[in-house]
Amino acid sequence: MMGGSVGVSQPATAAALSRRSFVTVLHLTLLLPTVGVSGQLMGSPLDCHKTCVCASNIVSCSKMNLTNVPLALPKYTAVLDLSFNSITRLRAEWTPDHLSRLHSLLLSNNGLTFLSSEAFIYVTKLRYLDLSSNGLRILDEFIFEPLEHLEVLLLYNNHISQIDRTAFSGLDRLQRLYLSQNSITRFPLELVKERSRLEALKLLDVSSNRIKSLPLYELQVLPAWIKNGLYFHNNPLSCSCDLYDMVARWHLKELSSATDFKGSHTCVIPGQRKEKMAILDLDKAYLNCSEVKTLDEEAYLEQFLVLDCDTRQRDMVKRWALPGNIPLSPTNKTAVMRSDGNLRIGPLRLEDSGVYTCYATSDSLNETLYVTVVVFNTTMAGGLENLKTAYTTLVACLVSIVMVLIYLYLTPCRCACCPGQGLDKSDPRESLHSSTVSLSQGHEETPQEKTEGGGFPYRHVAFRDPKDQMEQNGRLNPIGEEDEEWQGDNSERRRSDAESVSSVCSDTPMVV
Repeated sequence: MMGGSVGVSQPATAAALSRRSFVTVLHLTLLLPTVGVSGQLMGSPLDCHKTCVCASNIVSCSKMNLTNVPLALPKYTAVLDLSFNSITRLRAEWTPDHLSRLHSLLLSNNGLTFLSSEAFIYVTKLRYLDLSSNGLRILDEFIFEPLEHLEVLLLYNNHISQIDRTAFSGLDRLQRLYLSQNSITRFPLELVKERSRLEALKLLDVSSNRIKSLPLYELQVLPAWIKNGLYFHNNPLSCSCDLYDMVARWHLKELSSATDFKGSHTCVIPGQRKEKMAILDLDKAYLNCSEVKTLDEEAYLEQFLVLDCDTRQRDMVKRWALPGNIPLSPTNKTAVMRSDGNLRIGPLRLEDSGVYTCYATSDSLNETLYVTVVVFNTTMAGGLENLKTAYTTLVACLVSIVMVLIYLYLTPCRCACCPGQGLDKSDPRESLHSSTVSLSQGHEETPQEKTEGGGFPYRHVAFRDPKDQMEQNGRLNPIGEEDEEWQGDNSERRRSDAESVSSVCSDTPMVV
């Protein structure tokens, strides 16, 4: 009995131990994912021998297939390179300590898709931030506001399509912003426009995006040192002469943004085919835009003129030379250099015409600008008076021509040769009486009259007395002329118009 009982208890004990081992293994199996997830969220401690290379104040963990930022980074770290890893989310707690000496952070080529709004609150001294070649799509409001010392921000080669207008607020020291190779459809004018621009910004790259139009007028009036760093090539811009005018002027001024990528400045021709064309060729084909040339400054006597020394670099040392390469003298009262480096000349005289030269120098660039001034030999008021005189003369000539035409074609014609103006034989009062020869028609000749006439028919010839007649154009005025009457043998003889001959072309009476 004893032995039997003991034999039974041994298998039971083995089974119990086996069940306990299984439960323990199961608990460990369930615990491992929890530890793994916690490790993924928090990251592993920094290992300067296996996962990273630590050289003085530089920590390089590039190409180590990291999914999180290593923990316990030294507070003296100045450069942190985490590029070419698999860090897809940058959370607020990626570094629990303030890294006050960190000035360069490299996170490119990580597949990064999320940036916490508090991701940079412990690294406010950053001057260089590389977030290029990731999967970012949206830049939220005030996302970079804590980085008040940031100078260079690289965001190219992402999928950014939406940028909040306040995303770059607070970046007062930002000098270079790279946004190329994204899906941006709107030019961020607020970054360069007066009053809202980032004061230190001198390079903005929005090339190779989806921008179809530019605020051309606002861009034209920007200072040259800003335009020199505005890169917008390789965008599907719509072709227009205004676009050509802007790019051509930038090219003539030798701005880097126009000359460095001359072949990449293209536009899309409207139509179904959507063909691309070089912007600088729009004056030769398609739109036939007017060629852009440098224009001289023109002014009149006694005017004031400001010559702009618009350099490609900001805060350069400038000095001016007058025509004939005469250095500008501080005692010169008609030519004074202003605090912004521009030259004010006036009141202008005729001898102020010529080429003015601005010499601009800096540690990295020397630039010379030439401005040609043409002063007309008249005042602005004199020019207006001449214009008024010319206009008055022209109007007077036109009025004279109209009056001559009216006189020639609209004056009633009384000549017998005019169509429809023949003498009406039934009304003797309608005949002109400048010179009149009346031939008696109603009187029959007697033999005595024939004898007295010497075989010729007897005719009564009457000449009008020119008294009380007014002269008009050298001719006797027929107005007011009264009919003459002849009395004889109880019969009244009137002048007959049937055989009268009238002439308005001669004052000599004709006798028939």
